[in-house]
Amino acid sequence: MTGDLGVTAEWSGHVIVCGLEDVGLRTVEQLIQAGVRVAVVDDGVDRRRLRTVDSWRVPRITGDSRLPEVLAAAGLPGAAAVVCVQGDDLHAFETALLVRELRPELRVVARIRNPAVERALATISVAVLDVAGLSAPSIVEGCLRTGSQDVVLGGERFVAVTTVADTDATLRDRYGVLAPLAVAPAGGGEVEICPGRDLPVRAGDRVTLIGTPDELAEYGVAPRVAAAGTARPGWWRRLRAVVGSVISVADRRIAVTIGALLALSALSTTVLNVAYHEPDGGRMSTVDALYFTVETIVTVGYGDFNFRDQPTWLRLFAILLMILGAVLATSFFALLTNLLVTRRIAEAMGQRRVTGLSGHVVVIGLGSVGVRVVELLIAAGRDVVVVERDESCRYLAQVRRAGVPVVIADSTLPQTLGAVNLAGAAAVAVLTSDDLTNIETGLTVRDQLGPRWTEVPVVLRIFDRQLARSVRRNFGFGNVQSTSALAAPWFVGAVLGLDIEGTFYAGRRAMLVGRLEVAPGGRLDGLAMSEISARTRVVAISRAGRDGAVEHAPRRDTRLHAGDRAYLIGPYEELLTVLGTRAS
Repeated sequence: MTGDLGVTAEWSGHVIVCGLEDVGLRTVEQLIQAGVRVAVVDDGVDRRRLRTVDSWRVPRITGDSRLPEVLAAAGLPGAAAVVCVQGDDLHAFETALLVRELRPELRVVARIRNPAVERALATISVAVLDVAGLSAPSIVEGCLRTGSQDVVLGGERFVAVTTVADTDATLRDRYGVLAPLAVAPAGGGEVEICPGRDLPVRAGDRVTLIGTPDELAEYGVAPRVAAAGTARPGWWRRLRAVVGSVISVADRRIAVTIGALLALSALSTTVLNVAYHEPDGGRMSTVDALYFTVETIVTVGYGDFNFRDQPTWLRLFAILLMILGAVLATSFFALLTNLLVTRRIAEAMGQRRVTGLSGHVVVIGLGSVGVRVVELLIAAGRDVVVVERDESCRYLAQVRRAGVPVVIADSTLPQTLGAVNLAGAAAVAVLTSDDLTNIETGLTVRDQLGPRWTEVPVVLRIFDRQLARSVRRNFGFGNVQSTSALAAPWFVGAVLGLDIEGTFYAGRRAMLVGRLEVAPGGRLDGLAMSEISARTRVVAISRAGRDGAVEHAPRRDTRLHAGDRAYLIGPYEELLTVLGTRAS
């Protein structure tokens, strides 16, 4: 156990963060921004993240958080909360149990992916959060480009919508009581976050607003049509996937056999219709001729028709029909069986080609985030194809049971993208846990899409914030998201006892939806809207003593009072600061 910066004995009321993988580092950063003292416990493997934490002058203990002496060195006796965000569920689980034993009254927040473990920890008052579940909705919205996000505030549904301004006007004149969250100029430039309603906008500017569905309808604001096509019934999606996959692996031999069967059937039907004579002198109808041909080829032979009194050449033709029909039918069933077995083997090995779909969403990377995104896309009625490199991935069986095609291959290779029919895809989500792999894959996707690059939504998952900015700026990726940046505010809110309602992106900024209750005599009691951070928007207020009625669009001179519940939206760093100012 070592530590470059120690925790002094007089420290108390601080938060211990165990683990610096992805969301851990973001949680430390945001706690600092919220004015909370933090101590870190980490195994010290990732030197880059350790240097980042040290640059913030955060006390750090290098060691195993599952050891009591390591937690003691981090100041556990005086801590106010512990966050367990290690990359391994078992490590986080053990740490949470140890903390609960050492400090039963302490607030403990853990990152756990396993639902069963989550339920077990909930029984001992450990708050469990799942990064995948918290971040997946924003990724799905980026793929579908609906431009909307549902938020429930005080039991009432609100919708955050991104729309394109259709005229030159101020926000107040065009959108009335709708609360503006962001304005992105049409020609590029800095995005205005939580602007005032008197801000002028020009036609073509992208405006993000929030309001109730009725308010949105009143001002003619509606979400854009999803880019990934229209939803289809589940049975149609499964049938089309099966037919498409069968056709994709069918070879020339089965096509020739089917053609020969059809030709023989047509010839036999014509000959019998013309030459066969019934005992009463009548001719065989076309339906009867086709019926006899089919029963002969499939070797059923019900004996409905007798050739004893037919001309010799016709009886010889019937013999030839039986022999050729049996040979062709047997060949067809043999080839079909081989095709289906080959398809099943290829599916099991992840080597199938996906040619029966178009307008589908390609999800690359089947980790905890990827599988949750797949589930949400299926729930939205979208066709999905998955690319995963690891054939031992724990989620493969789950997505295959849902009827989702999976290709086991390297996503950075052009032939892999061809195998999932990228040319016909409506959106791509690159969600592996490695930044470099995601960048390589994203660049390959861009090259393969060619002229469609500007039309097809490509969501790129990148953890490192500086790298994300560089990739966005230099390579033209319009939707680069960090799952840790979306999920970290929830962890911070849980640690501070705050109420986080949701996270989503407005433009390129991660926005946080929070709820606060005004304490009597606290710093927020009597505070006017104009005195709250200019980059934070109070969307609604649930007044105390009014049976939970929600007051929409409060004015600048509206004041908060003890017992009120205020619902705020803003950039997470701003909103955490505001939420952190409340007094108890």
